Amino acid sequence: MLQAHQGSGNKARPVTMAGWKYSIGVRVVLFCFMTVLFYFSLAPNILPEKFDIVVGNVNEKNIVAPKQIPDKKATLKAQEEAAERVAPSYPIVSFKNEKLMDIVLNRIETVNVDELISFSEKVDLYRRVIPQMFDDYINSFKMDNRSTYSSKLLDEMSKRIEEQKYRVPEETFIKIARLSKDDITDMKPVGRDIVSKLMSDSIADATVARAKVAEYVNASSLTKRSTREVIQELVRLSITPNKFYDEEATKEAKVQARENTPQVFIKQGDIIVKRGQVISQDMYDLLKENELLKSEVNMWPQLGLLLLSFMFIGVLFMFMRQSSSTHFKYNNAQLLMLAIIFTINVLALHIVAYAQTETSTYIGYVAPVALGVMLITLLLDVSLAYISAVVFSVMASIVLNTQQGELFDFNFGFLALVVSYAAIFAIHRASQRSTILKAGIMICIFGSLTVITLAMMNGDPLNSRDTLLAAGLAFSSGLVTAVLVIGLMPFFEVTFGILSALKLVELSNPNHPLLRKLLTETPGTYHHSVMVGNLAEQAAESIGANGLLCRVGAFYHDIGKTKRPSYFIENQTNMDNPHDFIDPKLSTSIITAHARDGAEMLKDYKLPKPIRDIAEQHHGTTFLKFFYYKAIKLAEEQGGEPDFTEDDFRYPGPKAQSKEAAVVGIADCVEAAVRSLRHPTVEQIETMIHKIIKDRLDDNQFNDCDLTMRELDIVANSLKETVMGIFHSRIEYPDTSKVSDKSHEKMQHKLPAKEDTPSAAHHAHADKLSVHADEEASRVDKANLEDREEVAELNKGRPGHKEGE
Repeated sequence: MLQAHQGSGNKARPVTMAGWKYSIGVRVVLFCFMTVLFYFSLAPNILPEKFDIVVGNVNEKNIVAPKQIPDKKATLKAQEEAAERVAPSYPIVSFKNEKLMDIVLNRIETVNVDELISFSEKVDLYRRVIPQMFDDYINSFKMDNRSTYSSKLLDEMSKRIEEQKYRVPEETFIKIARLSKDDITDMKPVGRDIVSKLMSDSIADATVARAKVAEYVNASSLTKRSTREVIQELVRLSITPNKFYDEEATKEAKVQARENTPQVFIKQGDIIVKRGQVISQDMYDLLKENELLKSEVNMWPQLGLLLLSFMFIGVLFMFMRQSSSTHFKYNNAQLLMLAIIFTINVLALHIVAYAQTETSTYIGYVAPVALGVMLITLLLDVSLAYISAVVFSVMASIVLNTQQGELFDFNFGFLALVVSYAAIFAIHRASQRSTILKAGIMICIFGSLTVITLAMMNGDPLNSRDTLLAAGLAFSSGLVTAVLVIGLMPFFEVTFGILSALKLVELSNPNHPLLRKLLTETPGTYHHSVMVGNLAEQAAESIGANGLLCRVGAFYHDIGKTKRPSYFIENQTNMDNPHDFIDPKLSTSIITAHARDGAEMLKDYKLPKPIRDIAEQHHGTTFLKFFYYKAIKLAEEQGGEPDFTEDDFRYPGPKAQSKEAAVVGIADCVEAAVRSLRHPTVEQIETMIHKIIKDRLDDNQFNDCDLTMRELDIVANSLKETVMGIFHSRIEYPDTSKVSDKSHEKMQHKLPAKEDTPSAAHHAHADKLSVHADEEASRVDKANLEDREEVAELNKGRPGHKEGE
């Protein structure tokens, strides 16, 4: 395990995060902005607009209904109109008056055959009894049907019957007294039949029906004039009105008509009060009843919306906080980018929602709801995209909702969730911009299938116009989303200096002008850079850093060598080393300049800052020992005192500010050091890697990045495995014979002494690392170890080789 011991180098200093990117105040402002964004983006769909008006004043602007609101006055008017259209109720009462005819004729038959009653008495009896029999029949009917008809209807019936009661002529009673039994027998069926026929019709006015009696009698089977005249009068007596006005039924019908009248609404978007119109009391009451006046404020919806906004922010904050145990996962620049992405997605939803109507809700399916999660996946983090997808789905279900009285629209919310997750799964490993189009196709497919599925679950026919339009718009939404993502990606990459995976893959293209320049002018450096990229990528991914950034950064990290390629040993083919003929200070200036030159070249070619940082920081402030001791030797030979210090032979820095820059620097040294070994063994490689990391650790080169000792140990193991894979054919696997500790002591004495001033944080680990290195070295063959040390010592500080080699 890697541990640190006291060593020389610059004084350790803690990592500080200064500037607005790490300011807590700026972070709070950004979270407040997102809370406000959530609140006001959802407010139009949850909180109605309030108006400040006074009765009698002229309205200054059109007052538009913010939502569908009931119009009580219009509803009452519609109810009264519906009640007025209700026709009076005239039920038909079935009297069965043919029974009355039978009763009268039977009584006449009984009286006429009675010889004890004189003719005059019979006439007088009929004058009194026949009208009374009519009254008794009607009263009996009323008594028998109290439960069938209302009292008011029965009273109305009595009134109308009394008004239209038939008065039998006086001579008819005389004629009745003269009827024989046979005459009465002939009259019975005729009278019953005529009464039944006439009473089967609705009769409001009995006079009209009675006018038809003569015609029916003349057409009957009766032949005697007297019988025809008598039956005609008796039928007219039996005919009564059977259609009466029912006041209670009419009132009930009017009540039912009022209740069945649908409530009148003012539709969302309709003008309630026009501009320039005088505010009437009715208008004022309408707005007041629906809580649309500023004086009538209901705080509960506002508090509920505010709580929902805080819940959204709370979910995002807790995820960002808990995803990293040591610090906030995203800096303020990334948080600002997240806020902009949310703003763009919300604006897109509102633009589509503006085009929706109650009859064309399917327009909402064209909304690019997956736009935000795709940008978050590509530019920030796939885990954050999963959380954001839920937030976007809830917002879509509110913003795109057109159902009155409903807060959320399940269809739009479910569709947004499905297409968002489909987009994340399709794009989270994107390596080419064409992948965005593939993700758009996935959105098209899953969006259309979701719409069709929901339509089938709701029982809607698949061939209906609305279903087909909704599925088509959901399909087009995927294409719109892909186009918007492709268009917005360069904006975020340039504005925020974001190195997305897509951008990194583009920069790794060998046809890039700088890589072409590196290959043609410095082929040795190019090959070295490719090997460093392979080593750094695996090591970075093993500790959770950005492996792709390390690989691409390694491709460009030595681009500064193209300015003076012959001064670097990997490019010296069939030529003398120019450093053998110049002053060590000049050699140091040339060597250390390649980091600064590389950063400037990368800036000229507008490469992103993380790539430039790797080129500038991969050497940190490491010490060029070879040229320092060469300068010391020259000073001694000239008999003078050195006019320089160790700091004059160090790289200008800065030290690695990120894990990626530190890993590339380690891989750079390891690749050069391993290539300097003639016949490397597993033990030599492992010892070499540990020594390089330990030297940098002792020199405080990792103080400005957040690499931990455990991560350095993981990096060492990863580099060992990768090196063994790359140089497999060259690696020898020696026997287990032990090498004496003296050989290691000899190796240690060859290294120049260093004055130790490390940070206290590394002291506790120093001795353990030294012991580990000693144990590893003790197993190395003595001859091979000495040979390696000689080569590494000669190469130390030389161009193309790194400190610690």
